[in-house]
Amino acid sequence: MSKKKQDLVDHAESLFYNYGIHAIGLKRIVTEANVALMTMYNHFESKEDLVLEVLKQREERYFDLLRSHVKTSDNQALSIAQAHSEWLQSSRQNGCMFLRAKEEYSDPAHPINTYVVAHKEALLAFVKKENFNHEDAMRLVLLLEGATSLAEVVDVDEVATQLQSMVTTTIGE
Repeated sequence: MSKKKQDLVDHAESLFYNYGIHAIGLKRIVTEANVALMTMYNHFESKEDLVLEVLKQREERYFDLLRSHVKTSDNQALSIAQAHSEWLQSSRQNGCMFLRAKEEYSDPAHPINTYVVAHKEALLAFVKKENFNHEDAMRLVLLLEGATSLAEVVDVDEVATQLQSMVTTTIGE
């Protein structure tokens, strides 16, 4: 990926996460990325294409983090919770960017909406792949999603501590 394209994606992600997708116009993104509007259109056909690329890269980073923790642990549930806690602690507490995007693109047939649904399904599938039965996978994903939501309004370190404690007592291994 070219440096300019990556700059667009990085600045768009930050702006979308901090202010919302519809609140940010392309002019602000290209200004902050220090590229011309035409450069943006050379890489993305529309703002929605840019949003999808932001979500794809964010998803890739998130799953890379989960995989890196799972590889090095005997307690998969706790390692997933620790990775998720690390993710929450490394970002501002504005909740789940995927669910926020789904709210802004609420039409179930919209590609952004369907991508978000697929992302949540992929998270559940990832957990199941780590040898969790359906019920434990659902419990773990519910705890992760709840922690993300609560981290918007409660100290993220406290949320992380409680998440890991609940995973240990609820799912264990």
